[in-house]
Amino acid sequence: MEQHEISPPAGSRKDRKRVGRGDGSGHGTYSGRGCKGQKSRSGYRMRPGFEGGQLPIIKRLPRKRGFTSMFRKEYTIVKLDALNMFEANSEVTPETLLNAGVVKSLKLPLKILADGDIKHPLTVRADKFSAAAKTKLEAAGGKAVEVSHG
Repeated sequence: MEQHEISPPAGSRKDRKRVGRGDGSGHGTYSGRGCKGQKSRSGYRMRPGFEGGQLPIIKRLPRKRGFTSMFRKEYTIVKLDALNMFEANSEVTPETLLNAGVVKSLKLPLKILADGDIKHPLTVRADKFSAAAKTKLEAAGGKAVEVSHG
């Protein structure tokens, strides 16, 4: 096979629409633009967001303020109160929290927040601790161990 013998498959290439070439062509008279009006004229271009004179949606809606950081990290949050269900001096890991039904999934990293009080010492392993949660855990005689998610 030579380069000049190569041709596209039948039906894959279509001739362009030649408008305004007589009524017999099927695209004569108004050239597929309908009758009169702004859209039938040459040079017609509607700017983006134009809604025919109606107040555009961009103006109807209130301004959106602020921004969302693309680097934001989502965490599964556990309050210190929820850890009181475990026995004193036991080790609390994300897996034990899942088995106890405190968290529903381990897809997101785990963060312990200082909501409530801890009544007995525990060794807690999590991805992140708030500063106050760490302080409360250590004040109760426990340990806060940071582990990486994964």
